Amino acid sequence: MTTATPTTARRFFERRFREAGSPTRAAAGKAYLKSDLRFYGAPVPEIRRAANDFAREHPELSRTELRKIVDDLWSTDVYELRSAGIALMSRYATLLGERDLPWLLGFVRRSKTWAHVDWLAADVIGGVVGDSRTALARLPAWARHDNFWVRRTALLAQLRPLSHEAGDFALFARLAAPMLEEREFFIRKAIGWVLREVSKKRPDLTFAFLREHRTRVSGLTLSEGAKYLPTAQRRSLGLAPKSARALREEIGARRGPGSALGAAHRTS
Repeated sequence: MTTATPTTARRFFERRFREAGSPTRAAAGKAYLKSDLRFYGAPVPEIRRAANDFAREHPELSRTELRKIVDDLWSTDVYELRSAGIALMSRYATLLGERDLPWLLGFVRRSKTWAHVDWLAADVIGGVVGDSRTALARLPAWARHDNFWVRRTALLAQLRPLSHEAGDFALFARLAAPMLEEREFFIRKAIGWVLREVSKKRPDLTFAFLREHRTRVSGLTLSEGAKYLPTAQRRSLGLAPKSARALREEIGARRGPGSALGAAHRTS
């Protein structure tokens, strides 16, 4: 078992991603994310595998060591190395606590792509926040932050519990309502995303929020949030009985996995 230092960790991940990388995937990833970061072109499953392999080799990693390694990976301008830092934080989640939230939020502010922000917000930061009242009490300040990625993080920090009939929806609603008229795409999309996930098991919560703010909510937030609402609720909001995307998914499911439409949806 080798000693886990920032240098050995970076070399480990550089080697793995060079081997798994592809110039074609690198160019495609850079274009898709519209990022100025450098890319090896390693697929996300390989990034996660590499982080898991590293963790298996270093089961006794300390919080201090983890933070130093992640800081070093994020000192680079390489997408996969920064992603590996997030994957390590997910893998060593038990080492992180509320005292680490300011440090974690620093990565959000430095992120150059929604892919990193969302992974940090929903998984790493969301895992730390959990149902801690003191941690949740930080979200309103984040929701007023000048950086829209931090505001997006405030919205997504409860995504996982809210999706599983837990979390504090009233808090989410209080944070989201003042942002409804923002023109920033990533804010409008985040509000709709959370509402959509909540609606899968608690449609009445999503419907009540959209009905209360119907005159202020953007078309993007409305269409995303109401996607899975029952027909009566969608009609009450002035929407078609089913969203266009839901209809495409339904048709694709009826045609089966071999259909072109079904295949197209699976890759979207």
